[in-house]
Amino acid sequence: MKKIDAPEKVIFMCDGKKCGRYNKSLRKCFKEELKEAGLKKDVEIIRMDCTDNCKNAPVISLQPQNVWLAEVSEKGVPQIVKDYFLK
Repeated sequence: MKKIDAPEKVIFMCDGKKCGRYNKSLRKCFKEELKEAGLKKDVEIIRMDCTDNCKNAPVISLQPQNVWLAEVSEKGVPQIVKDYFLK
């Protein structure tokens, strides 16, 4: 078995049918915010399969905190990065 190097901090983004509509711009927003905060290499953004929370789209999961957020908007990205990754 081989261990894979992976960042400890991850943003999982639901890529289901409804959430996927928002993901391109939301992912771009997260990437820009992480870069500005100097966290580009510390936080990975990964698409995940549908979470069956379509009524709350778009849905993300922040790890290792195991925090799930719904109805995430581009406006909220700076606060999410500040609250969960700049501590």
